Amino acid sequence: MTSAPALVAITARLMTSVIVMATLSPSPAAVGPKALNSGRTPNPAAVAGNTDPAIAPVQSTSHGRTYGEWSAAWWQWVLSIPADRNPLTDTDGRFCGERQSGPVWFIAGTFGNSVERTCQLPVGRAIFMPVYNWILGAGAFDCDPSVPGVPCNVPALRATAASNTEKAEILAVRIDGVPVNNVRQYRAISPLPFAITYPENSVVGLPDGTYYPQVSDGYWLMLHPLPPGPHTIQVRVYAPGTTNGDIDFEIVHNIVVQ
Repeated sequence: MTSAPALVAITARLMTSVIVMATLSPSPAAVGPKALNSGRTPNPAAVAGNTDPAIAPVQSTSHGRTYGEWSAAWWQWVLSIPADRNPLTDTDGRFCGERQSGPVWFIAGTFGNSVERTCQLPVGRAIFMPVYNWILGAGAFDCDPSVPGVPCNVPALRATAASNTEKAEILAVRIDGVPVNNVRQYRAISPLPFAITYPENSVVGLPDGTYYPQVSDGYWLMLHPLPPGPHTIQVRVYAPGTTNGDIDFEIVHNIVVQ
């Protein structure tokens, strides 16, 4: 939601899903009447075997990092990209390859709006993506310096992030038409406070520089590499009563592995 998440004026907090940011989404119909029934052939790896074999268990370590560590890295990646090409505000997927490297490919969410995107991925890349997630901290309009004079209290930031995360009433993900079982099992929290570095023309409007501390909480997926060809990942979230109001969005990721 993902997830912090079309960009409007920033209010009290930054969050995303597979990012959300103080902006309510349009109706899920905005991303297409067939969004929840793509008609694609399900990925056999997601059908055979036990629960969600296409997804790494949340307790696992993938490519040297835990889910929580990857969540911090994801935020550091997406917030380091200037606003004019930031994947969070991307309307069609053209910026999905910005600053991607290594064996894990990050998929961006939005600032809470519904969207459909198309992205080309190299063969053999794992995918790490948010379903519904929050960031709070010094660079997210919660405490100094983005809120001057308000000290950053990490336990309080974690408590607010947790409360907002737990507001989610609908968490639904489909991979090639196959529902992910119990999305709530994939909750991850950043293990330590972390820094983010904004560039000039940052996506949240703050001056360039490094901001510390931040904490992250939310639901994430680490997907094993998808086979070559077209794939669809659909995300649907409804979370009423958060500190940013009611969150309601759907994101459709059309992935082409080649």
